[in-house]
Amino acid sequence: MTKFKRHTTEEMNNWEKTQATELAKIRASQHHLIYNLVAYVVISIIEYWLAEISKSQTLRADAFNNLSGIISTFLLMMGLHIAQDVDDDDIIGARLPSGNYQAHMGSDQRVQFVRWRYETIFSLVTAVVMVAIALSVIVDGIKSLLNPASRVVPQPVALIGAGIASVIMLVVWYMNRQTGLKLKNAALLASAQDSLSDAFTSIGTLISIGGALLFNLRWLDGATSIVVGFFILYSGLKIFFESSLNLTDYFDPRAEQEYRQTITNIPHVVKVVELKAHYNGNVVTLDASVMVNAKMTILKSFQLSEHIENVMREKFGIIDTDISFVPDPHSFSDKDISGEF
Repeated sequence: MTKFKRHTTEEMNNWEKTQATELAKIRASQHHLIYNLVAYVVISIIEYWLAEISKSQTLRADAFNNLSGIISTFLLMMGLHIAQDVDDDDIIGARLPSGNYQAHMGSDQRVQFVRWRYETIFSLVTAVVMVAIALSVIVDGIKSLLNPASRVVPQPVALIGAGIASVIMLVVWYMNRQTGLKLKNAALLASAQDSLSDAFTSIGTLISIGGALLFNLRWLDGATSIVVGFFILYSGLKIFFESSLNLTDYFDPRAEQEYRQTITNIPHVVKVVELKAHYNGNVVTLDASVMVNAKMTILKSFQLSEHIENVMREKFGIIDTDISFVPDPHSFSDKDISGEF
């Protein structure tokens, strides 16, 4: 077997290992999210039931906050399911080209990258649902404040619901964070941050209900429910904007500048002409156009592109780097050019 053939075989094996590693992380994340889903369902049912009994607007708002957690977790699980469905011959109904299309590594990579983007798409849908729930909670809270007859001091049983929710959400946050760090999974780490926010919301609910009971403040429960509503709105809009930026192919310019500088420092690279990084779900890919000596052979340029890809993978964890080449105008003259550009 020639060196080149060994290299291409190794490249295919590396891609298969990378794909297998990412899919294993996705499956582990999906299994872990089942516990999140169960926790959110239990909390939402308990809080809503106790909110009806205690007449607490704040506890009801927190129940809706955790309802958004149910929806977001379920949608994320759907996105992760699509992302790991590598043996399917379509993407949610859209047929893939037939023949030996899947046998080519580049084609297989592009299809898998598309699947991994569904994690981001479902996050965007989740954000829209959260915004809708937030607006409903805010409107109900305002109506409660404007209607003196509806202002009540919640019954002490509301404290039980808020206390249970606070404890469970802190446990969920800890589990998400530990597993997310172990798997290096952005989705679980983001879920951990959301769980911590939900825990603080439940703790705030507990404090506000306790304050209303202690000082007999009829308006405090409704006012706090509005605050909870705005918190849900903020979280939903934050996820919406982050997901939208990823789907519109936005990437942090500071990170791209660091990538550009790293490639520029590699021997035989004159300069980086163009560079664009992309998010594909939980992974980053890179397209770059670099200027090199015009006399560089195809074999040497191929070796250089593979070296660049290895450097970017080892230093930044970028799983795929596509390189195109531009001749350095100082390395050739008009007499070297035959024909027209």
